This record gives sequence, C-alpha cells and structure tokens, in this order.
Amino acid sequence: LRMLQVKLIVTGDDFGYCPRRNQGIVDCFLAGAVSNVSLLVNGSAAADAAKLARRYNIPIGLHANLSEGSPVCEVLRTNSTLLNQDGFFHGKMGFRTALSKGLLNMSEVKQELKAQVELFQELTGHLPPHMDGHQHVHVLPEVRHVFAEVLEEYGIKYTRVPIEPGLHQCDWIPPSLMDFYLGVEEDSFNTVDVFTRHGIRWPDIYIGLSTMGKNMSVNNIWSAIDTAIVEFTSKAPSPAHPTPRSGTVTIELMVHPGYPSVPPVGGCGEGPDDFSQSWERLHELQTLIKPELQSHYKTRNIQLCSFKDL
Repeated sequence: LRMLQVKLIVTGDDFGYCPRRNQGIVDCFLAGAVSNVSLLVNGSAAADAAKLARRYNIPIGLHANLSEGSPVCEVLRTNSTLLNQDGFFHGKMGFRTALSKGLLNMSEVKQELKAQVELFQELTGHLPPHMDGHQHVHVLPEVRHVFAEVLEEYGIKYTRVPIEPGLHQCDWIPPSLMDFYLGVEEDSFNTVDVFTRHGIRWPDIYIGLSTMGKNMSVNNIWSAIDTAIVEFTSKAPSPAHPTPRSGTVTIELMVHPGYPSVPPVGGCGEGPDDFSQSWERLHELQTLIKPELQSHYKTRNIQLCSFKDL
C-alpha cells in the first residue's frame, strides 16, 4: 500500500443550504480540509454559495435535489407529482414511498433535473463537472435512468455511487439508519450498469455513511480509508474501475461540515431540518480541520483534489 498514490476528493455537501453552512464549508476549504463542494441550487443561500465558490476558486458540482424543499422549475411548483399536499418535495422517505407506489412522473423528474443543471450554470457560469443526488435519490429505481440521461445530455462526466466498503462492520450505526444505508447500497449496486452504459464515471471508492455527524473522528476517517483501499486493491477489476496500472486509486469522502443553521434562516424553501440545526455539523467541521488529519494525508501519500483533477 505504501506505493499507492491516493487521490482524495473531500466533498462538502449541501453548499447553498444556508449562510452558516456556506461559511463552514468555505472555512474548511481554506483550511485545506475540503477540496470540492456540491451545490443545492434550490437552497436559500445558493446564489451566495456560487459567489463564494467564485471568490475562493472552490471546485463546485451539483447536488441534485428532488426530496427537500421546492422545485426550481417554475412549471412544477404548482401542480406536479413531485410535490406533497403542502406544495413541497415529498421528503427523504416520502420520495421513496411515492416512487415505490408508482406515483412519480419520470418526465417531471427529468424536467426538474435539467432545470437544476441550467440554474447551476446560470449561478456559476459553467456546467457542473460532477453531479450527485441529495439524500442519494439519484440511484433509486427509475430515477437512475433519467439521471443518467441528463448527465449524458449535458456531458457531465462524474457522479457518486454510494457503496461504502466496510459499512456492514460499523456496529455504531443504529439499526434504523443502517436499514436506510443498506437500501442505498442495494440501489447503488443496481445502478452501476445503468451509469456505465451511459459512459458516466465515479471515483474508485466512496466513503461517507460511516463517518457522518457524531460518528466522524480522525480515527474513523483513517480506518475507513484504509479498509477501503485494502478491499479495493484485492478486488477484481470492473469496466468502470479497471485496476490502476499507475498505482493511483481515487476516493470520494462525503462530508457535511458547517455552523448549525438558526431558524428560520436556511433550508430549501421550508426552513432548515434537524440535522442542519444540530451540533453534528460543527463536529464534522472541527474534526476535518484537525492538523493530525492533514498530516496523516501527507504521510500516507494522499493528495486532496477535485473531480476536474481526475
């Protein structure tokens, strides 16, 4: 493993959610702790986030959102299968329920995803180099096909496939959350062929479920990276991930740092959720900027980068 060169993309999700989230993510970027961000274009502070990314030259992609807040596509704001009776998206679990009941119109999903790409381009001046899904909606049945079509149409090369090595061994994750994660993992396995067919790529390794919120620690991040590298280098190559001859392995670490939201400011139209108001965001921020984490990257030949560096 010593000879292996590791390229690590540390992505701060939910950029644009609220001013305090934006500030926290920028502070992490300036400290060298986050190397890439994912923008919620329907976030209440999305325009501010895009300005900050430009000012500090922060690599930015799109965090496609179909589950929290309001659509950005005007037409879908009044009468759409994507909305609940209160006129907002169905929510993390509500979206999954509506989908499984066959209640969601996939052409509306496509319309909204395209509107979000267009708004991203308007806000940042460029197309997103990578695009993933808020609350992992992009790997769900049916949605995955539409998502892949949109990426291919716009020439967006990279996405995220949330299959985390070693997840099953993480006994600190409560059963209800583990059930959700295992669902995400199963959906992800079923998405690999779809994304591959559309020529979409993603890093060799994904980490981020086992290290979220209060579960994040320097040791947790280290061991997640080590576990993942060992598993990856011992695995048979696949079309999307041929074993690198150059001895380079790419990893995306998904993180959610920020200063806690203070209602009513923030959110995507409905105000900030519990996770955004919790101390866990600050805990992630404080863990990520620890000098021992940074020095560990150096000694292990881990180079922080963004999708456009792959």
